[in-house]
Amino acid sequence: MTRHLAGIFLLSAVLMVAGCGTTDQTTLPEDTNPFAAAAIGTDSTLEVVSWNVESFPKNGQTTVEDLAQAVEALDADIVALQEIKDAAQFKALDATLTGYQGFRAGSAGYDINLAYLYKTDGLLTVESIYEILTRESDLPRSPLVLQGTFGDAPFVVIDNHYKCCGNNQIDLTDSWDEETRRLNANLALQAYIEENFAGMSVIMVGDFNDELTDGESNNVFQNFISDPERYRFADMSIAQGPSSGWSYPSWPSHLDHVLVTAPLFLALDKTGSDVRVVRLDNYFSSGWSAYDKNISDHLPIFIRVTP
Repeated sequence: MTRHLAGIFLLSAVLMVAGCGTTDQTTLPEDTNPFAAAAIGTDSTLEVVSWNVESFPKNGQTTVEDLAQAVEALDADIVALQEIKDAAQFKALDATLTGYQGFRAGSAGYDINLAYLYKTDGLLTVESIYEILTRESDLPRSPLVLQGTFGDAPFVVIDNHYKCCGNNQIDLTDSWDEETRRLNANLALQAYIEENFAGMSVIMVGDFNDELTDGESNNVFQNFISDPERYRFADMSIAQGPSSGWSYPSWPSHLDHVLVTAPLFLALDKTGSDVRVVRLDNYFSSGWSAYDKNISDHLPIFIRVTP
């Protein structure tokens, strides 16, 4: 009888220990970042995100919090932003993020500025950030350049936000025609790249406010498209694909692009490279309507390469 009771007590003790272990495991805190599954960053690749965040912060503190969580979840090396309206709130966003540094331009006369968030550790080293073509009237926001290295590979990122609107027709007789201004902006940037960054790995991103798929006679990007030996729109397949993959769902259209120069062609063709629009709206319970209310009417697009 004594041995039988001892066995019961021993079995009970084992079950209690096992039960305690199960309880500890099931009560471990879960990842509270709602965008966690959208991660795109890796330790060995360079990721550049382009994101028009529509008059940031569109919904005040909620936008700051949501955007901070999204940036942390994406885990990209560089986030090139457009439409940063509130400088103080951008500083608050920067302060919220761990492991990132922010830089906001200040030249746009109506406070819808370009900006960067970039990692301060890992293989990325940012050497300088500066504006170019500041007197170019066809560029209402002066392009914002980030120069740095990834490992020992130098590279350049150019962030842009072109003139909006128009009628899909280039009117060269009207210097204020929206399409003409976007065409001239592309020509000015092509000339700048060839004069200042010849032979370098350049990634030009932003809200270009026009589509890559227009016919040749009215395509504001034709100067780049017709020079495939030196330039490639890495997102051309997105532009030619279904609208579910486009960056501006409310139109719908694909207006946010990624242009790369020839030194990056091989990196882009390697396994592990990627260019995609990130459907962050899928992580809101109310889908697009909640994303549009709290963050932006544009979705982020990114490129991942190994320079």
